[in-house]
Formats: sequence, C-alpha cells, structure tokens
Amino acid sequence: MSEGTISPAEGDTLTRLEQEGEIAADYLEGLLDIADLDGDIDMDVEADRAAVSIISDASGRDLQKLVGRDGEVLEALQELTRLAVHRETGDRSRLMLDIAGFRAKKRSELSELGAKAAADVKSSGEPVKLNPMTPFERKVVHDAVKAAGLRSESEGEEPQRFVVVLPA
Repeated sequence: MSEGTISPAEGDTLTRLEQEGEIAADYLEGLLDIADLDGDIDMDVEADRAAVSIISDASGRDLQKLVGRDGEVLEALQELTRLAVHRETGDRSRLMLDIAGFRAKKRSELSELGAKAAADVKSSGEPVKLNPMTPFERKVVHDAVKAAGLRSESEGEEPQRFVVVLPA
C-alpha cells in the first residue's frame, strides 16, 4: 500500500468513529437546547477514539456548569453520551468528551505531573506514588512516564486507584 492511503480496515474504523462523533454531537446538541446553553460542537478522531468538544464563543461560564467540580459533571455527561452512542450503534464507545477546554487543560497539567514524577524517580532511584486519579488521568500520566523512558503501574481499587512511577 502506498504512503498516504488508508486500508479498508482503517477506513471502516474511521467511518465508525466519525459516525460515533455524529451521534454524540446530535445527542449533545439536544442537551444544550434543553439546558438553554450556547455552545458549538467540534468533532475529531484522536488515538482511535471519537473526540467531541463543546466550545463557546463567550466566556464559557455557562459551560462550566457542564464541567462541574473537578470535572465530575463532565465525566457523567461523557458516560451518558457513550450510552447514547451505544444505543444507536450497538457497540461500546470509547468516545472522549471535552467541555470548554477542561479536559485539554487537565491533559497538559497531568503530562507535566507525569514528566516531573519520572524526573524525580530518575534522580532518586525510588518509586513515586501519585494521588488517586480517574482512569483518564492515569492514562495521561502513564503516557507521559513512558515518553520519559520509564514505566508505571496503577495500584489500588477505584476510586482510590493511583499511579506508581517505577525506576528503569
């Protein structure tokens, strides 16, 4: 296959993820209408997942209601959106939802945390245990640690599951 072409399997996956995004966008537009909130829906495919964002031209203060304290409402809305997609497609969705840039900002902060923890482990040679995190947060930290050339593991039980960064 030549460079720049998409295999049939990749095309099918991309089409399926785009369909998930469309279903999610329709569901979220309905939710915004019911809640009488202004926001634009942006769809993409990132890392083999449909990614949907609700963004606002205004200050985004209204959308903060949909984020909630520490992203709790955002997590709940993501699960409801995944269920809406599942209802339509019959397939489990791994869709990621972001509202007002909350998750993007959190991803950046967690990447820095993972890189700092990796640097601490490299200098001390001792494992570093981080505070409990959501699955999304742990995944971002694991990726940052891996990029720094170290390994990490999740330990504990939900909701107290946490990341341990290990020496090489």
